[in-house]
Amino acid sequence: MLAIQNALGPLFALILFGAVLGRINYPGGDFWPRAERFVYYVFFPALLVHTLATADVADVPLVRLAVVCLGATVAVAIGLWLTRYLFASDDAAFTSVFQGALRFNTYVSIAGAGALHGQAGVATAAVVIALLVPTVNLLSVACFIGVGALGRTSLARSLFELLRNPLILACIVGITLNGTGIGLPGWSDPILALIGRPALPLGLIAVGVALRPWHLFRGGRALWLTSLVKLAVVPAIAMVLALVCGLDAVSRDVTLLFTGVSTATSSYILARQLGGDAELMAALITVQTALAMLTLPLWLVLIG
Repeated sequence: MLAIQNALGPLFALILFGAVLGRINYPGGDFWPRAERFVYYVFFPALLVHTLATADVADVPLVRLAVVCLGATVAVAIGLWLTRYLFASDDAAFTSVFQGALRFNTYVSIAGAGALHGQAGVATAAVVIALLVPTVNLLSVACFIGVGALGRTSLARSLFELLRNPLILACIVGITLNGTGIGLPGWSDPILALIGRPALPLGLIAVGVALRPWHLFRGGRALWLTSLVKLAVVPAIAMVLALVCGLDAVSRDVTLLFTGVSTATSSYILARQLGGDAELMAALITVQTALAMLTLPLWLVLIG
């Protein structure tokens, strides 16, 4: 338990630090929205390319990892769709419920993987990102299409944005460099390492800045049912699949981090742009981030 606290404690401390900065509006203006965009489009893709291009992925059980991660995600997506009226009374709210249950905070997940298992954890996390980011984005867009929230223009724009998603592109580049044996020649290795280094601390602080505590009382039943699914049901399904597939300890822990962490802060932007319930989405991000500080360590103790 102490090892888990020592690994995850600093990560959650950075999130809380970000929450304080957001509360006092420091340094002010549009600094944090711009900083988060820079992390998302520059620092974090550089980290992914560097990790995937240089990682020894031969030891990562790719097929079993895909079965566990994708199996749990698709199973929950189908379950949510079949029981959607239990969670939300209108379509806009359901799209936020759907995102809140399926999307994951990439910064917390990959930082936790590195804190728990070092470079092996980061390499496994990068593979999970390559598997889950396209899948979750496709499912989220499909949900908006399914409830009729997207017109033709919005649908075309959403698919275009999906194809140019910097995390997906970074995964493709990193896997290609690794698979072809090119790697990162010359100065590209240390340059990408330096560019990617600020991604996690800045990303975690930005998570805290994005929290909206005043939205907590606006979610109602949808807020708490969705959080229960995200923080309890999804990781439980993933751990059952991990046990059945015989995942090793590193892959199992990394899978748990991605399936048991809070939803992504970028979900709020998607909800606002595509006609979802943005207020419910903000409440889901806030309450799940707070609860995950308790549930993630408990899950890791339970399975470990």
